[in-house]
Amino acid sequence: MKAFVIDYLTIVSLPYHTMWLSVLRHEVAHPRTSVQLCLLGIVGGVLAASLIIVFRLCVEWLQQYGFGTLRAWFNDEWPVWFLMPLISVLLILTIAYITGFKHYRMGIPFVIHRVKHFYGFVPFRTTINQFFGGMLALAGGFVVGREGPSVHLGAASSSFLGQWMRLPYNSIRILAGCGIAAGISASFNTPFAAVIFVMEVVLREYKIHIFVPVMLAAACGSVMTRLVFGEINELSFLSFAAFSEWMYAYLIVLGIVLGMLATLFNNQLMRVMKLFRPVSMIWRLILAAIITGGVGMLLPDALGANFIDVETLFERDPGTLLLLGVLAAKVVLAVFAIGLGVPGGIMGPVMVIGMLAGAVLLIPLSTFLNVDDYTSSFALLGVAGMLTAVLHAPLAALSAVMELSYSPQIILPAMLVIVPAYVTSTQFLGNRSIFIRQLDYQNLPYAITSIRESLEKTGVLAAMEKDFKLFHDAPDKAIENYLSKSPTALVVQQSRFELDVQFKQVQFDVSLEHGATPLSYHQMEGLHSQSTLHEVYEKLKNARAGAVYIYDGAPDQIIGVITWNVLQSFLQRAQY
Repeated sequence: MKAFVIDYLTIVSLPYHTMWLSVLRHEVAHPRTSVQLCLLGIVGGVLAASLIIVFRLCVEWLQQYGFGTLRAWFNDEWPVWFLMPLISVLLILTIAYITGFKHYRMGIPFVIHRVKHFYGFVPFRTTINQFFGGMLALAGGFVVGREGPSVHLGAASSSFLGQWMRLPYNSIRILAGCGIAAGISASFNTPFAAVIFVMEVVLREYKIHIFVPVMLAAACGSVMTRLVFGEINELSFLSFAAFSEWMYAYLIVLGIVLGMLATLFNNQLMRVMKLFRPVSMIWRLILAAIITGGVGMLLPDALGANFIDVETLFERDPGTLLLLGVLAAKVVLAVFAIGLGVPGGIMGPVMVIGMLAGAVLLIPLSTFLNVDDYTSSFALLGVAGMLTAVLHAPLAALSAVMELSYSPQIILPAMLVIVPAYVTSTQFLGNRSIFIRQLDYQNLPYAITSIRESLEKTGVLAAMEKDFKLFHDAPDKAIENYLSKSPTALVVQQSRFELDVQFKQVQFDVSLEHGATPLSYHQMEGLHSQSTLHEVYEKLKNARAGAVYIYDGAPDQIIGVITWNVLQSFLQRAQY
């Protein structure tokens, strides 16, 4: 039989775009910073930011022209506040029926699960439902945030780019992170906070080769949203005033109370989710609409989770009772909307609740200072404390309030609130991140082993042996003669059957058993070129020996081989 060695120099004979894609895939399979990975981060960020901008424009259009026409039909506004959530839910259920969607698994917890266990692959159907469902929920007055749809849509759009280009899975995960950062940045104009959120909450690791493209994507999201909506920091209406030194002690008390409020919020949210778990999605959403509409008729200020509504409320110089009423109503509506499955985010409501809570907790100091001078400052500190205790993301909370308010002088006071809020919530009250609790409730795994985490950073294209000898149904004598001349060569035997093609690694038999044949054949399983070393490990971990072959396109088109010894060398590298 004729034997031959695969010549990889033939890549130059491929069409230019195919050759470029091949080089790109080989480069991004390595866990290192590269120009190619940075360019992918930029493209993914632009795609994600574009989708988020369209989403925001659709929400604004629906609020202004869609539900705005309802006001022309009624003399009073209370029927509008009641009907908006109901109409939104009916449209959400209609879209879910058209797409065949039976339960809402979307938003940030779902994306964390997909990033950790599926390399950031987000199902297309969930993305469609998230876009229209989130748009209708936000326009309909539900107390949900737009960051949930932003994270979901951003991850989906960027990961779709990687899937379309058939990039290695390790780079698709990075692209998903880029899309999330661009989505948050385009939604709130907070590029630095978006990067920290991705690293601290979603990926839960800091690696320079991930950090750089994520940072570029967040910058793209911020630039694009500024081009469309202007250079607006959404909490810039909250000016930060300098504190007297004696007030720092009260900030610790503020953090403790916010930690307690965040724990109460998380516990009640999970209680609602568990209580209504047996109820179908249809009736859960209808119930959420009735509760939201009913409270909205009595207290319109309680609807929505928009920062501009809080700004309007503060400008009216509200009394203590009104602030307490709006705060309590926001907590109730957010718990029921999110707990009953309305498609939206949790960070928006938590930030608004934090702003109101901070303003309320300033009132006890009214006998010592002019409250009006510090309302904005305490509102910002309330955001920092609530975000920290609810999400367990202190650095993301600090960067968010600093960027949203454009007030770097808030850093020290915010730290004095963040630390006691976090410690109170976690150590004394046993609270966990709301995302982790939601993942556990939905039985969505998010934790992975250290071995898997290390191996998933490298694609098989970066580790495979390309210099191998391939025989086609060759007799043992021919292979033995070749190995006697090149004993260290990597030899693969291809056997073609009527319905299948099999590959075997061929080596000299060194077992020294009586009657052993000169050669030993080890069956090889195939892996697609998009796979990572984790899939190789799963194939070989039981035998602790052997090899797998890598193919691109058809399973019989072998392009490389990875042996157990090669895999071991990657496992032992300290830089992981």
